Amino acid sequence: MSAESAHPNVIPFRPEPAEIKAAEQAVIGAALLDPVQIPALAVQLGGPGAFYHPAHETIWRAITRMANGERPVDPLLLTGVLRAQGDLGRIGGPGYLHTCIEATPTAANGDYYAEIVRVAAERRRINTATSRLAHMAGDGAADLDDVRAAALAALADLATGESWLDPVPLGSHTGLPTFPVKALPRWVGAYVDAVAEFTQTPPDAAATMALAALSTAAGGRVGVEIRPGWREQSNLYLTCAMPPASRKSDVFAFTMGPVYKVEAQQQADARAAIIEAETTRDTALAEVEALMAKARKNPDADRTQLVAEISAAKLLAEQIVVPPNPRLTLSGDITPETVTHQLGVHRCLAALSPEGDLFDSIVGRYSSKPNLGVFLQAHKGERLQADRITREQPTADKPALTIGVTPQPAVLQELGAAPGARDRGLLARFLYSLPPSNLGWRKVRTDPIPDKVANAYDRNLTRLLRAMTDLPEPVIVVMDQAADLAIEKLQERVEVQLRPDQPLAHIKDWAGKLVGHIARIAVLLHLADHIASDQDSNAWRADLQADVVNRAAEIADYYTAHTLAVFDLIAADPATDDAHTLLQWLQRPKKDGTHRTHIKAHDAVASSRRFKKVADVEPALALLEQHGWLRTDQPPAGGQRGRTPAITFRVHPAVSTPTDGAEAP
Repeated sequence: MSAESAHPNVIPFRPEPAEIKAAEQAVIGAALLDPVQIPALAVQLGGPGAFYHPAHETIWRAITRMANGERPVDPLLLTGVLRAQGDLGRIGGPGYLHTCIEATPTAANGDYYAEIVRVAAERRRINTATSRLAHMAGDGAADLDDVRAAALAALADLATGESWLDPVPLGSHTGLPTFPVKALPRWVGAYVDAVAEFTQTPPDAAATMALAALSTAAGGRVGVEIRPGWREQSNLYLTCAMPPASRKSDVFAFTMGPVYKVEAQQQADARAAIIEAETTRDTALAEVEALMAKARKNPDADRTQLVAEISAAKLLAEQIVVPPNPRLTLSGDITPETVTHQLGVHRCLAALSPEGDLFDSIVGRYSSKPNLGVFLQAHKGERLQADRITREQPTADKPALTIGVTPQPAVLQELGAAPGARDRGLLARFLYSLPPSNLGWRKVRTDPIPDKVANAYDRNLTRLLRAMTDLPEPVIVVMDQAADLAIEKLQERVEVQLRPDQPLAHIKDWAGKLVGHIARIAVLLHLADHIASDQDSNAWRADLQADVVNRAAEIADYYTAHTLAVFDLIAADPATDDAHTLLQWLQRPKKDGTHRTHIKAHDAVASSRRFKKVADVEPALALLEQHGWLRTDQPPAGGQRGRTPAITFRVHPAVSTPTDGAEAP
C-alpha cells in the first residue's frame, strides 16, 4: 500500500524535510547495499527529479547510468564515476556515500523509502504548479485565456507526471551580486564608483583592483591578530575575470596609478645612495685587484703580508652593501624563479597585471611543468629559500606576495586545469570576481572622474604606501573583543556551510581559508579608514573593531558567490561548450518545422562534426540533464538479457519555445 492510499479517516504521513533527507539517503544506501533493487527503485521513484537534495539527485543519476550500462555498482566504483564527472566534491566527497549507507536501516525496505521520496516529490510538483497558477490568476494584466490554458496544461502535467521545472541556462551566472562598494572606505568607494562610471565597467573590477592596491601597500608590513595564536598577513590574491574589450586596462591604470608613482619616486630618491655605494664598492674591489697585481709582479715579496692585506681589502669590500633598487611591484610576465629571487631581495611585492600572463607563467609557459611553490608559500608567509647550483639565492622570512590581475575567463579555466593547482591549494588562495560584461550597453559619453575624488584617492593611497613602506619592521594590529566575537560567529556560519549538501561543500579547500581572508580584508579596511585622517598619523595602530569585520564579511560574501561561479566555470570545461552546441541544435527546428522531443546519444553525435563517437557527447548530455534541458527515460524493470538498449532522452518543452531566460539559438 502506498503512503497515499491510507484509510480516508487517517491523516496521511507527511514527512518533514529532515525525514525526506533521511529517506533519500536510505534509497541511495539501499541501491549501494543491494544493486539488484536499482531498476525497481527507479520505477518506484517515477523517474529523474524525484530527489529534493541536488547531491542525492546527482548520485542517483550516476547509479542509474551505471546500472543501465550493466556496470557493477558499489561505493568504490561509484566514487570513480563521480570523480570522473567532476561531481565528487559537489556531493560531499566519497565519505558521503558511506553516510548514506549508514543511514539505511535495512536495504530490504528500499521500496518503502523510495515511496516516501516519490510522494514528497509529487507534493512539491503540485505546490509549484499551484503557486505559479495562483500568481498568474492574481495578475490583472494576464490574458484570461492564457491563464486557463496554463491551468489545463499544468493539470495535464500533474496527471501524467510529466511536469518540468524551468531549466537552468548553461554557463549562466546571472544574478551574481555586484561588489558592495559601500563596504569600502569612503575615499576608495567614491573613486571606484567614479572609475566604473567613466570607463563604463562593472564596479567589481575597480573595487577588486583597489583592494589589490591596498594590499600592495600593507601586505607583509602590517598583519592582524584575531586572538592569541592566530595571526594573518594582509596580502591578498585577487583576480577579476573579464572578456576582451572590457576596458580592464583602463581600470587597472586608474586604480594602480598611485602605486607606480610612489615606486618610481622611491627609485629616484634611492638612486644617489645606490650610486655612492656602488662606487665605494668598486673602489674597494679595485684596491683588491691592485694588491693581487702587486702579488703577481713581485714573487719575492712577503707572501704573508700580501695575503693579510688582500684579505683585509676583500673583507672591507664585502662589507659594503649596495641597497637594492626599491620595488613595490612585479609585472605579470615573469617566471616563478624570478618571483622567488625578488621576494628574497624585497620580501614584500605585488604581481600586478591587466592580463592573465602571470597565470601563463604559473601553469608552465617557461618550463615543462607548473611551479607553484613560491605562490603557495608567499601567500601564507612561509620561509622562502631556494638552493641553486648556479648562484646563491637570498632567503626571505615571512615573504608576502600580493596578486592583482584581470584575466579573461578562459585563462582561469587553464589555471584550473594545471596539474596541482587545485590539489596543492593554489586555487584556494584566490578571491575571484566574475562580473557580467557591459559590452553592448555602455554609454558613449560619460563624465570624467571628478578631480576631488581622484585627488583624494591619489593622496590617501600615496600616504598609505609611504607610511607602510617606511615601517622598519612588520606591525601587528590587534582585534578588540567584539571583533573577535564577530570572527567567531563567522567561523560558526562557515563551518555549517561546509557540511554535505551545503553551499560550500564542494569547495572546502577555498572555504577553509574564507575566515582568514575576511581578517585580511578587515585589516586593509582598517588601515584605509584611518589613513585618511589628518589628525593622527598613527591612528591606524588602534585595535580593529567589529564593524570593520562586518564590512569585510560583506565583501567576502560577494567573493564567495563569485568563487562558486568560477569553480563551476573551471569544472565545466570542455563539456559546457559541447552542451551549448547540442542545445543550439535542439533549438533549431527540423525540416518539417517541428522540434525534437526525444533523442538518443547517436542522434547527438550526428548533430555536429565535433563529435566522433558516443563517448564524446556523454559529458555534454549529462550536463544538459543536470541543468534540466533533458530527462532520461527509465528503461522498464527486468527485460531480456543481451544488448543494453540505448538510453532515450526527453527534451524540455522550453527548447521549442525559448523565453528570455532560455539559451539563444
